[in-house]
Amino acid sequence: MEYMSQEGYDKLVAELRQLESVELPLVRDAIAEARDKGDLSENFEYHAAKREQARLLSRIRFKQRVLEHARVIDKSRLGADAVGLLSKVEMTNLNNNARMTYTIVSPHEANIAEKKISVKSPIAQALLNKKEGDVVEVRVPAGIQRLRIEKITL
Repeated sequence: MEYMSQEGYDKLVAELRQLESVELPLVRDAIAEARDKGDLSENFEYHAAKREQARLLSRIRFKQRVLEHARVIDKSRLGADAVGLLSKVEMTNLNNNARMTYTIVSPHEANIAEKKISVKSPIAQALLNKKEGDVVEVRVPAGIQRLRIEKITL
């Protein structure tokens, strides 16, 4: 079972619809067009279109499985007293006094550009169930980071 926000769920549904209703028909048209050109054994366009179709079908099946097992979390039932899924955490890196804010989300919603990190990431794992003022140590590729939780919101 995969827990996620309503926003993440809606985004996955939109991506799936895009793949099924726009991209897949385009690939099927490309296959039909390439097939009409004759000998399939040496037809690069045909083989490229078939590979693209297989890639798209794989992505569609993956997204369908994710949505099949997805459970949308009702934010109103969550508390902001400890770090959990969908928590927005303000913290200070005690190694260099840098402040950062991240939202803990499902792996399918993670996007570092939007400051959303996966609940399965080392930082999120270390922060789970911690409270404001707690200091955690996290092993990351750059070494060990000491983070102090400043504020937790939803």
